[in-house]
Amino acid sequence: MTTHDCVLLEVRDLTVRFRMRGGHETAAVTGASFDLRAGECLVLVGESGCGKSVLASALLGLLPGNARAGGRAVLEGDLDLLAADERTLARTVRGRRVGLVPQSPAAHLTPVRTVRAHLRETVRELTGKRGSALAEAVEEAAARAAFPVDHLDRHPHQLSGGLAQRAATALALVGDAPLLLADEPTTGLDRELVDHTVDALRRHADAGRALLMITHDLAAAQRVADRVAVMYAGRIVEIAPADAFFGAPGPRHPYAAALLEALPERAFRPLPGMPPELGALPAGCAFAARCARATVACETVPALVDGVACHHAPQEAARA
Repeated sequence: MTTHDCVLLEVRDLTVRFRMRGGHETAAVTGASFDLRAGECLVLVGESGCGKSVLASALLGLLPGNARAGGRAVLEGDLDLLAADERTLARTVRGRRVGLVPQSPAAHLTPVRTVRAHLRETVRELTGKRGSALAEAVEEAAARAAFPVDHLDRHPHQLSGGLAQRAATALALVGDAPLLLADEPTTGLDRELVDHTVDALRRHADAGRALLMITHDLAAAQRVADRVAVMYAGRIVEIAPADAFFGAPGPRHPYAAALLEALPERAFRPLPGMPPELGALPAGCAFAARCARATVACETVPALVDGVACHHAPQEAARA
């Protein structure tokens, strides 16, 4: 069995709903299904507010109290993350089996502790190292994320956004968890550090583990992804191999194609209109109001078939 034959995470029909004031519910994620194999990097892309970070939070049991998750998310064939209790998630999953690079790293760092103290505790807890081996491992962990050693004794409030992001990345990589969730891991970084960070994350996957990365940075996605999943209004609308998505034949869903066309190095054509509010989704295809190819068929929600959720795929969507 090759590395990529081993399914490390199997997600089926993952749905997250938030109970709002007045008793009504808002669907933030609907029917998300995908597999993630050992040695693979799957990158989840889409506009802000489409549900990407909610999906990642659901996998780690980090949703707020008014959220309700359904479906299955089976890790390594033996643990349904959505059904696991808080004790199991806290003691055996977070950091050990699933690492997290959070979207807001400052909120995950204790204000009164230095970066070195954070790393020492994490390395000691996950590896058991002590003494000089612990001190050496702390500096090695910092180096993996390009965090400067001379900043290790600074507190979180003394760090720039980019440095806080690198500190969070260093912490997430310590345990070499089988699955790493990276939620916007390149926020606040210049291009050189973006490349360094995503290369470090890619090495995590290349070592036989798996990476689920959420990003707005399509250049970073192209650099590390094996596959790309595109999310719109809470639904995955396309999953494709990265080489086909960024090269030929290109995206098959009109929204995915429009994302690429908006890049400066491509057509630099902005997407028309705005995405719908998750609390007021249309009855049919959520992208129809922004799509030049919408027809009467789009008054019903398209299913994800052969990697694309579009009534006009593959012929018309491929030409969009």
